[in-house]
Amino acid sequence: MSLFGTGATAAVNTNPNKSVEVQQPPSDSVSSLCFSPKANLLVASSWDNQVRCWEVMGSGTNVGVVPKASISHEQPVLCSTWKDDGTTVFSGGCDKQVKMWPLSGSQPVTVAMHDAPVKELAWIPEMSLLVTGSWDKTLRYWDLRQSNPAHVQQLPERCYALTVKHPLMVAATADRNIIVFNLQNPQTEFKRIVSPLKYQTRCLAAFPDQQGFLVGSIEGRVGVHHLEDSQQSKNFTFKCHREGNEIYSVNSLNFHPTHGTFATAGSDGSFNFWDKDSKQRLKAMSRCSQPIPCSAFNNDGSIYAYAVCYDWSKGAENHNPSTAKTNIYLHFPQDSEVKGKPRIGTSSRK
Repeated sequence: MSLFGTGATAAVNTNPNKSVEVQQPPSDSVSSLCFSPKANLLVASSWDNQVRCWEVMGSGTNVGVVPKASISHEQPVLCSTWKDDGTTVFSGGCDKQVKMWPLSGSQPVTVAMHDAPVKELAWIPEMSLLVTGSWDKTLRYWDLRQSNPAHVQQLPERCYALTVKHPLMVAATADRNIIVFNLQNPQTEFKRIVSPLKYQTRCLAAFPDQQGFLVGSIEGRVGVHHLEDSQQSKNFTFKCHREGNEIYSVNSLNFHPTHGTFATAGSDGSFNFWDKDSKQRLKAMSRCSQPIPCSAFNNDGSIYAYAVCYDWSKGAENHNPSTAKTNIYLHFPQDSEVKGKPRIGTSSRK
């Protein structure tokens, strides 16, 4: 009887944190979320071949989320990002191409191509270049005025994750390779390391000060890694997104844009806020009944968006299309959740 009760409660509670729900969500799992750098416009890419944009209006308890526009790809979309001026969205996926979508209403155009699905992309304002990472084992840099890539960078394996904080760029590939680039010399690898985590890399986030990066793995663990040899003593890893013997993937890492703290989101359906400098968790949120595959802060850190949906980590046999529902939620972090705290003694929890 208790099992039945537990299951019934879990099945309906996709929003235990009482977050604001985004209306008209995708019909399949969300692969990426990103906010405009200039306004509260949220873009989601999805496995239903669509890229959608919503506008978040109002504040406090009077928040409205209005669907603005959408475009289609021919196959599932895996990644999305914004141009720094907030006018244009880029999206890439299983159709091996990247589309540029001006939100002014113009038709999307294909601006980049790969030989396999496009897994990651980032706009680099300092260089006016788009960088794309693919399962064809290349990174490609694109000047949007030209049809061919400005440079093709070979990777040791398929690109799984990418993070850019100019001049730092970090790419993670299969086989736990992590390749660091200094974008002032983008055609040469700056450093190549094996991930400090023992299992497959899922996500990356460059430090705001460009001195290192976070890496998250499928084994419920995050690595904090500094680039300089003199800083190696500051490197550490910590466990998260675990429940007893159950271990879940860390799917998303996002630094808060003003406080320098960060959020993790995982397949256990929870998101947490952390301070790497004091090595402590600032806030643990309640678990949703489905995984969180992706998340994003808006430009000033006042909104944290996260998707709640099946993430395919347990394969097709655990996917029930009749009950599967995709939700996107907006959490409005309190300062106490995301502001760093000095470490007190040694009893603080890592």
